[in-house]
Amino acid sequence: MEVLRVQSIASRTLDTIPSKFIRPESERPDVGRIGRAPQLPVIDLSNPDQESLVQDMAKAAQEWGIFQIINHGIPQQVVEELQRVGKEFFELPQVEKERIARNSASPALEGYGTQLQKDLQGKLSWVDFLFHNIWPPSRINFDKWPKKPASYTASNEEYAKHLQNVVDKLLGTLSLGLGIEEEVLKKSLGGDEFVYLLKINYYPPCPRPDLTLGVVAHTDMSALTVLVPNDVPGLQVCKDDQWFIADYIPNALIVHIGDQIEILSNGKYKSVLHRTTVNKEKARMSWPVFCSPPDECMIGPLPHLTDETNNPPKYKTKSFKDYAYCKLNKLPQ
Repeated sequence: MEVLRVQSIASRTLDTIPSKFIRPESERPDVGRIGRAPQLPVIDLSNPDQESLVQDMAKAAQEWGIFQIINHGIPQQVVEELQRVGKEFFELPQVEKERIARNSASPALEGYGTQLQKDLQGKLSWVDFLFHNIWPPSRINFDKWPKKPASYTASNEEYAKHLQNVVDKLLGTLSLGLGIEEEVLKKSLGGDEFVYLLKINYYPPCPRPDLTLGVVAHTDMSALTVLVPNDVPGLQVCKDDQWFIADYIPNALIVHIGDQIEILSNGKYKSVLHRTTVNKEKARMSWPVFCSPPDECMIGPLPHLTDETNNPPKYKTKSFKDYAYCKLNKLPQ
């Protein structure tokens, strides 16, 4: 059965959007409830003062669950090339993109698609996407990587190589912020089997951005998400029951604390509630990489951080596979 993509709908001359994209009034973007300040925490990964870096990152992970990192060590041209080939993929003829379409009947996320999570109201989000693993090599399925543009594979492999260093530093610093050894979080998340899943989000221009969302409010089921934005604003973050706009900082990466680190930290670090709005005039794109444990990895509050008397475990221990199934199907954890 042919699937109608959002990009195809947006290419028509419309003054409104199909009803299946219109969110309930309680979920629609509302400028009156949006704050422009304070700015998301910005952390300089090159800070030579290790104690200050640990304190700043731990504070951001506790209070916001999200922060931007600068001087992260990934060359600007590597990021720009990642963006270029991703943009070129979404500019290809539709038939070319459909060659790597994901099977909606399969639990596997990889491939080109439109609808992902089950929506209890049957609504759709204003976004098309491409998923594929970029690390480790044992988890890469090149059948779900675009063949065009020709430099797509090399550009993504180069980005993945640099990103591993950034993620290792993030996990080590977050571990120290919990008062545990630097390697504990990474080991608890599968060590060298930690999985990096790239998603390219493509949010086409929308004639009624006030009625819909690119992605509805959610937390990420990953451990960490490291996101490359473009210069079109749209990411919004919830803090203290108010939505804040994430400002665009050139060459910065946005880091989300995901559900698995919230669980491991027994709630000390917060998985950030966020959503994405869309733009009437411009396409918005983003390149998040969801860093998650392998499917059979058991995740629960770290024994180092709990005791039955003063700080009992707040979360169940379960495999990441079971957690992800419940999350995607809106089932209780």
